[in-house]
Amino acid sequence: MKILITGSAGFIGFHAASEFLRRGWNVIGLDSFTDYYDVRLKRNRAETLAAFKKSPGTYSLREVDICDLENLRQTFAEETPDVVLHLAAQPGVRYSISHPFVYQKTNVEGFLNILECCRHATRPPKLVFASSSSVYGGNTKMPFEESDRVDTPVSLYAATKRANELMAHTYSHLYRMQIIGLRFFTVYGPWYRPDMALSLFADAMLHDRPIKVFNNGDMFRDFTYIDDIVNGIVRTVESDSLPLYDIFNLGNHRSEKLLDVIETLAQTLGVTPKLEMLPMQAGDVKATYASIEKLHNAVGYVPQTTIQEGIPVFARWYKSYYRDETSS
Repeated sequence: MKILITGSAGFIGFHAASEFLRRGWNVIGLDSFTDYYDVRLKRNRAETLAAFKKSPGTYSLREVDICDLENLRQTFAEETPDVVLHLAAQPGVRYSISHPFVYQKTNVEGFLNILECCRHATRPPKLVFASSSSVYGGNTKMPFEESDRVDTPVSLYAATKRANELMAHTYSHLYRMQIIGLRFFTVYGPWYRPDMALSLFADAMLHDRPIKVFNNGDMFRDFTYIDDIVNGIVRTVESDSLPLYDIFNLGNHRSEKLLDVIETLAQTLGVTPKLEMLPMQAGDVKATYASIEKLHNAVGYVPQTTIQEGIPVFARWYKSYYRDETSS
């Protein structure tokens, strides 16, 4: 079996590619190495995949932008994947406020290109794509369920992810394509993005700077360890019993208080954190909490990792990867 993973040099894409290689899949990674965050980290992930030895599967990388329809079509024609795992996107809630057209280009136009390439393939592949818990907007009913209304996004990023779900439904309905969306909830772990909360917290703690804590710390997130996310992805990709179109939450089914997460990280790093309490940021939400019953019933998904188990693994990787910086 052959899987094409867009955003393969990204945090989730890297881990997903690694697992599919372990399982004997032939993996085609696709990435354009944008500079939204340190490209060296993306290159290091790609190099790690290229050096992957303990696998019966094969790995190849194609540097293609999903907004480049001509090259994307050529990739699909030459590779003929059985499955497309679409993870490439412009992430970031706050960045979407200051750079809206990047989100329109990558998340909407880029996703349409993926849909068109799948539609026109000689043998249309199964498409599994990344949505986001952000589509729930300011929903206060906990936990978030897939049947909840999601028509009041509070950031442009969230709006583009909801647009992806609607576009996917249209293509599945019109062309009988199998398309499954996964709403990821606050993913963390080794090889984590530097613009995300735990990396920012760790960097501040290790350099004795105050941590910016929004909404005065009254924040809750469904922190989901990367291995659990990948487990859900693999189960979804490999399942033969899913409908033509569906959407599933992929989270940890726990809503952690942000201050508890900070304390767990601080204890692991052996520091006393300094906190700078700030008001809520535009586009942000107070809490996220995933109901995972639907995905459990469909593919047997059960998350395994608590923050007490996962955060120390992340912290050890962080100190090792950034050892020159954290020791200065």
